[in-house]
Amino acid sequence: MMTTEHLWLCVGFLGQAFFSSLFLGQGEASERKKESVVPVSFWFFSIGGGTTLLIYAIYRQDPVFILGQGAGLVIYLRNLYLIRRKQRRLAGAGA
Repeated sequence: MMTTEHLWLCVGFLGQAFFSSLFLGQGEASERKKESVVPVSFWFFSIGGGTTLLIYAIYRQDPVFILGQGAGLVIYLRNLYLIRRKQRRLAGAGA
């Protein structure tokens, strides 16, 4: 039977899995182009990992971890906003 502690360890490992996936995806994209590339999926995996680890940090009541993951989420969301804004601007220029 899974205890509460085991469940929370699974949540923490899930967050780490998201972050591992983002680095694998970024590395693969860079290898394909033979230059450093940050695909949009990088930011979505960052949000998934950051959110999951923030939840885990709140459960652990770790203020340092909470601050770090919370600040990271703001940056990841801001990057997605900037990407979307650029796409809209380019779409408007092409119309």
